[in-house]
Amino acid sequence: MISVSTALSIISKISYLPNIKTIPLKETNGLLLGEDIISPIHMPPFRQSAMDGYALLLHNKNSYQIIGEVKAGDSNNFTLRPGQGVRIFTGARVPDNADTVVIQEKVSRTGDSITIDGPINKNQNIRPVGEQIKKESTALTKGTKLTPAGIGFLAGLGVSNVKIYTAPRVGIITTGNELIPPGSELKEGKIYESNSLQLEAVLTQCNIKEITQYIVQDEYESTKETIRQSIDNNDLVLISGGISVGDYDFVKEALSELHTEELFYKIKQKPGKPLFFGTNNKTMIFALPGNPASSLSCFYIYVLPIIQKMMGVNSIGLTRTSKSITTDFIKKGDRAQFLKAKVSEETVEILEGQSSAMLYTYAIANALVYIPEDMNKIEKGDLVETILLPQ
Repeated sequence: MISVSTALSIISKISYLPNIKTIPLKETNGLLLGEDIISPIHMPPFRQSAMDGYALLLHNKNSYQIIGEVKAGDSNNFTLRPGQGVRIFTGARVPDNADTVVIQEKVSRTGDSITIDGPINKNQNIRPVGEQIKKESTALTKGTKLTPAGIGFLAGLGVSNVKIYTAPRVGIITTGNELIPPGSELKEGKIYESNSLQLEAVLTQCNIKEITQYIVQDEYESTKETIRQSIDNNDLVLISGGISVGDYDFVKEALSELHTEELFYKIKQKPGKPLFFGTNNKTMIFALPGNPASSLSCFYIYVLPIIQKMMGVNSIGLTRTSKSITTDFIKKGDRAQFLKAKVSEETVEILEGQSSAMLYTYAIANALVYIPEDMNKIEKGDLVETILLPQ
């Protein structure tokens, strides 16, 4: 049995070269760039009016002759003489030799003449060429998560396809004779299966779309064959249950017979002690505890960093911070603990119902409080390590 810190150290040393593919920009929301994007143009590509008004070539009077009009999208380029101007609209091309754009609210117009009310400054209301970004400059760097704003920014540069890190293919294997799907008749001795749905939900939250569900009964040969099939067809395999030491827990033995390299098994923590992590060829394998809360905690702490590596994320793991605890807490035993909790602005509250089988508390939690194995007593007001859960 290893410590939490040792397990996380092993996770951190895993190297993985993410796969990259080119896809249409419109399909990239939430994905990570697999390349630096170099701007193919200046943005804006021409001197652009920031307001509706008049583009002028200044002289020493407040009156100007208007010789034409430029709408957004027009390609004409007027050459002005001092004292001349053009009617112009937001986004339109400003004539090359215009000094300024005066907003229409400051102008009185009679026929083709205007009078300016107030002082005029050079270059006001003109967006210079490349104000937002210069041609050949880096628009977005590799590893950037593409948001709607980022997609809009790249589209404005004329980018239509980009290279992105591809999400791993994930297989979820659910074990247990006692499990039945939600919606079925609940017979004596059976329970509704929840781990596969919660794991699929949290994977979807990670922008993983290729998820295959496998169901296996507590029988050795079928367990082994299902694991083999999942390893052959996925980049990451998550096995729910069957990893402990009961008479009908066959996962560990099956993984060994399939020549899986064990990187660690059993962590000195609560919940989630019987956690397995290993590799088989290029496939990463986690055998998670069967209890739902244990399974989810192990996913957030150990599986998520591996998924982030597989997707090219630079920062690894969930955000950790320090919060002031709202009550005293005494930890029983010598294992580290991950406690379901509720964070407010400055404090964190440890919730009632910390059983490894209890998901209700998880459903209302927004954080985990980490209590190291060498810490037994915490007093109200002490700062505790707080892991923020994705919402």
